[in-house]
Amino acid sequence: MGTVGAAAYSAGVDEALVEARGLRKEFGDFTAVDGIDVTVHRGEAFGFLGPNGAGKSSTMRMVAAVSPPSGGTLRLFGLDPATDGPSIRARLGVVPQRDTLDEELTVAENIRIYGRYFGLSRAEVRRRAAELLDFAQLSERADSRVEPLSGGMKRRLTIARSLVNNPEMLLLDEPTTGLDPQARHVLWDRLFRLKRSGVTLVLTTHYMDEAEQLCDRLVVMDHGAIVAEGSPRELIQRHATREVLELRFVEDDLSGHAAAVDGVGERVEVLPDRLLVYAADGDEAAAEVHRRGVRPLSSLVRRATLEDVFLHLTGRTLVD
Repeated sequence: MGTVGAAAYSAGVDEALVEARGLRKEFGDFTAVDGIDVTVHRGEAFGFLGPNGAGKSSTMRMVAAVSPPSGGTLRLFGLDPATDGPSIRARLGVVPQRDTLDEELTVAENIRIYGRYFGLSRAEVRRRAAELLDFAQLSERADSRVEPLSGGMKRRLTIARSLVNNPEMLLLDEPTTGLDPQARHVLWDRLFRLKRSGVTLVLTTHYMDEAEQLCDRLVVMDHGAIVAEGSPRELIQRHATREVLELRFVEDDLSGHAAAVDGVGERVEVLPDRLLVYAADGDEAAAEVHRRGVRPLSSLVRRATLEDVFLHLTGRTLVD
């Protein structure tokens, strides 16, 4: 991947690039972030998982040193964003939730002009733009205007542009929202390559599969607070069972069916459109449901996911 990734740094891998203690963000009477503790180590991919309105984006704006905390302490690269904002921002790459590309310019021009903001020479900017377009698989579109590009291409260009200053840490706010499955997987591959090259990734998402694919560690947020922290596998092992049996019925009122399958697994969750039976062995749970005379419209056995973790911790799904 050439020199697209972050430069080599002498600090140990346990170095904390983000340290937040009791971090708060308030907008008038509304508390968006309610006293959270977060540590992000160099070289890891760290995620904030939660539904819209959980406080993820407000946290990211504070970590990006563009929104001052309302309380608590925050250190980025060991520096205070209140006094060292420019120095911090020079070491960051930021991918906002919505692309902010200049659609009247070409693909290459978007990167070159952005690079000039960081004081890079014209020669250096051209070299970096060529490397980054190759990394983003956009070299053949270098002289194309941005406006007609697909959503996936625009997202890759936004990420490429954010890397022009060779940042140590890349912040990504909902990086694949609105993209089709193929574009999401291409983007995941690019981010995996970045991490492998030494760039620290911090991302927000409400897609549990994205968090499982990309994150070494994550926190689950709800109503501005952290309700769980760990690796995706640890969180699933801690808060869910190995498998989940999904049962759908013709009836809208599922309370009677929930009572009928009570005790089949470790617990039963009642959703508006289905029952979830959490069990170590989903096929055995399905057989027991059948033995009890319960006849669902359809049944499905699957592995537990981070969405099951969120449902258990908050009583609602990530898309509520």
